[in-house]
Amino acid sequence: MTDHQKNEQLPSALEPENTPTTLITAELIRQVVEGSRQSPRRRIILPFHKNDAASLHRMLNGLQPKSYIQPHRHIDPPKAESVIVLQGAIKCFLFSDDGRIENVYVLRAGSDIIGIDSDPGVYHTFLALEQDTVLYEAKPGPYIRATDKEFALWAPKEGSPATRQYMQFLYDFTNPSIIRIS
Repeated sequence: MTDHQKNEQLPSALEPENTPTTLITAELIRQVVEGSRQSPRRRIILPFHKNDAASLHRMLNGLQPKSYIQPHRHIDPPKAESVIVLQGAIKCFLFSDDGRIENVYVLRAGSDIIGIDSDPGVYHTFLALEQDTVLYEAKPGPYIRATDKEFALWAPKEGSPATRQYMQFLYDFTNPSIIRIS
């Protein structure tokens, strides 16, 4: 069990393979999809890094529609983050510090826009648009739960009563001047 998983009330991660290299295979993607289907959070990660102290965190993130990731940023310490869609599609939101939606991108496996790389300090979230969406994510470590993410105070916390309405607002958001669809 990873350090991160021990700190979560709900399961958030599968066990990393205990090998010096890991092939990213269709079977591995199937395992992540199955884990996301079974998770009460409708998402799960499979880390490739062996522990939270690793200097580079790489993972598969399996997502199902209606999984909520509270908008957040990485600033303590500042961390850039890269996301590539391997299967399925996501709607990726970038926000101003006060919660105004600045950019929306639809990222889809096999399309013209398959990923995004964000500088540290950018508030962001994403929603799965298709069943069994799988992302490859990378960002610097180490993972320290208390400081890894600064959650946006203007967005509902995961599990709060307002989450469903906020997610629906994001799914329905269609301002053509700031949405880029592949």
